[in-house]
Amino acid sequence: MKKKRILLKIGSNTLTKETDNISRGKIEDIANQIAKLKDTCEFIIVSSGAIAVAKQFVKLESKQEEVFVKQALASIGQPHLIRIYQEIFREYGLLSSQCLLSYSDFEKEESRINIMNTIKVLVNNNYIPIINENDTVATDEIKFGDNDKLAALTASLLEVDLFVIATNTNGIYTKASINDDVPKTIEEVTDFDALREQVVNSKSSHGSGGMQSKIEAASVTKQANIETWIVNGLEDNFIVNAMENKVPFTKIK
Repeated sequence: MKKKRILLKIGSNTLTKETDNISRGKIEDIANQIAKLKDTCEFIIVSSGAIAVAKQFVKLESKQEEVFVKQALASIGQPHLIRIYQEIFREYGLLSSQCLLSYSDFEKEESRINIMNTIKVLVNNNYIPIINENDTVATDEIKFGDNDKLAALTASLLEVDLFVIATNTNGIYTKASINDDVPKTIEEVTDFDALREQVVNSKSSHGSGGMQSKIEAASVTKQANIETWIVNGLEDNFIVNAMENKVPFTKIK
């Protein structure tokens, strides 16, 4: 049986559970779900969080522009981030690997083919690729928004069956309800232009994304005929619950 290939994008807010520290419990939650689903689904992860991890360990002194400080933090945090993933995933019997990509990799045919071939080998050997932007050479993620676009490009390149963006809301809310105590989730989107009208431009606390960049990401995967789900990654069991329609989330077809 062919497994369903899922690209899961996890933003910094989800990984930190909106605190200042990476949440091991959240990574355990993700590992637990992947382990439960491994007979029917194969996962590729695009994970932010390197800068958030580094901030737990260091305070960098610098007169350089902030973007260079962030790149330096990413360099310090990335190995820690992967180590945490590998330790926790191993406890659940899952193998993982690190892939660092930059936007320029998607512009060259040769490197696109290399990415595809490498990830194919990993997935076929039951390794879960954990992808992040190569922040020490690229300033794109820091500028362009929390890996959403990188994840969408990767999902399209790998022709995945489903693109899941884990964020800190129950999907996309209607503009009218955004300030309500319980905002209303737009559950299914077929008209993309109408969706753009609903989006209020807000940035998330750790992430550099916000809903705007999620919409841009979904427009990339839509062109590749890939369904996108925007789910609340702060909740436990969020992937399985979305699959079983137990929670409100946004489906963009």
